[in-house]
Amino acid sequence: MKIIFETERLIIRQFSTQDAHFMMRLLNTEGWLQFIGDRGVHSTDAALQYINKLNNFYSENGFGFWAVEIKSTKNCIGLCGLLKRDELELADIGFAFLPNYCGNGYAFEAANATLNYAKTELLMPSICAITLANNFNSINLIKKLGLHFHKVISMDNEELNYYC
Repeated sequence: MKIIFETERLIIRQFSTQDAHFMMRLLNTEGWLQFIGDRGVHSTDAALQYINKLNNFYSENGFGFWAVEIKSTKNCIGLCGLLKRDELELADIGFAFLPNYCGNGYAFEAANATLNYAKTELLMPSICAITLANNFNSINLIKKLGLHFHKVISMDNEELNYYC
């Protein structure tokens, strides 16, 4: 497990095969299914394939979505990171957390540190974020990170708010 960076309370690291159970749980939470969509990860094998896909993004681009774990407990609680999609000019930041860890500032801590990492280590001058217009928790976090609504875009047959 390669550590990407740490914050006061969190370790941000690459996913490993040991994260398969966590990945199944996260990708089947109500919030993930409602706002991101069903990725068909309903078995350990499917979770391992998804983890390999995430790690391939890292190999290709030098960044991707990473595991977020609490330093003190080593519990994996979410994911956060950057993705370069062909449809978007800029890399976009994404995040998702298990419901019982929401509301504790972990998402802001991880996402804010990810933006800092993008600027200082990856030398990215700008980052964007996309979300459904009814995903109010994500919108609030995106705004708290300092990103501003730019326009509505169409991607994968969905209308998404685009922030930068």
